Amino acid sequence: MNAGKLLFAQLMDFLPWTSFARSVARYDGDHRVRSLSCAEQFRAMAFAQLTYRESLRDIEACLSAQPAKLYPMGFRSPVRRSTLAEANESRDWRIYAELAQRLMLQARKLYANEDLGMDLDAAAYALDSTTIDLCLSLFPWAHFRSTKSAVKMHTLLDLRGNIPTFIRVTCGDVHDVNILDQIVPQPGAYYVMDRGYLDYSRLYRIHLAGGFFVTRAKSNLDACRIYSRPTDKQTGVLADQSIALNGYGSRKDYPSHLRRIRFRDPDTGKYLVFLTNQFTLPATIICALYKCRWQIELFFKWIKQHLRIKAFDGTSENAVKTQIWIAVSVYLLVAIVKKRLDLPGSLYTLLQVISVTLFEKMPISQALQQNNYTSPQLTDSNQLILFNF
Repeated sequence: MNAGKLLFAQLMDFLPWTSFARSVARYDGDHRVRSLSCAEQFRAMAFAQLTYRESLRDIEACLSAQPAKLYPMGFRSPVRRSTLAEANESRDWRIYAELAQRLMLQARKLYANEDLGMDLDAAAYALDSTTIDLCLSLFPWAHFRSTKSAVKMHTLLDLRGNIPTFIRVTCGDVHDVNILDQIVPQPGAYYVMDRGYLDYSRLYRIHLAGGFFVTRAKSNLDACRIYSRPTDKQTGVLADQSIALNGYGSRKDYPSHLRRIRFRDPDTGKYLVFLTNQFTLPATIICALYKCRWQIELFFKWIKQHLRIKAFDGTSENAVKTQIWIAVSVYLLVAIVKKRLDLPGSLYTLLQVISVTLFEKMPISQALQQNNYTSPQLTDSNQLILFNF
């Protein structure tokens, strides 16, 4: 890497700009654009994510303070907040969605061999959504409730490396279970979901596609026991049964047998009931797999705390989706840089270091390495000794 480049420019070199240019051409993103191309818009919004800028005025002020470094960062002219606001409102958000999806593919290949923490060779995914509350008067298009607006970010997370593989941004009133219709099940893969996705017809579609699901049963489950397997209650597994659904509608939606596992969490003492179509794995592996679902909650918490997806720089649907997809791209970019350069530390640590070194001219691997600095001991000092023991 060229040591003369700004660290921000070195980060941007990891992006697939050729694929991005094809997406821009597909949606006419730069049609009749005189200033601030789509690539510059992405750079400006990525700069805001990496440095925790709070508003368009904040972005303009920070970039204007470094006029000599704008061109090395990839900007042909100064970034004005009015131009950036217009770009967020008018440039098709699908341009940045396709960029994020391209980065997802790259990141998944890099993290494909990550340890899942259990004896499981197949792919494992966690499916969930997070709600981002919005002001009803400013975002009337984001239907949620009669008194508030919101958008939902539905995410399918690869548990090997915590890399999102599927994201949909919808209005807040879209039920989680509807997202199962948009996911193409992968044969042999495991899909871990909470009770909000318990729909027998949709789960049966995963079963017919050769995939496996792990979810929790509802309290009103109506089923009869077909067979009970021996269990070791010392592991927390209280029952491991094959069941058949009793209800006319549920049996019609899912005509095959299910596996029901009753489990007592040794840490919290809470009793949990799992449903799955996987009959060969040990019950302890099924319970551990569901416990891994917590990784998607940590993913949502991370991006909400360390990226800007709770306060938006525009009020239109296009501006909101553009900002969310660019935030996801920044998360994936940092994850890709971490893996390719084999950097120590967490993504949070790397993001903190990047936020204060973007304008530095040093190799990115040197800037992001964690060096344990110790203050040198001065042997010759003019400081007088206060106490002499």
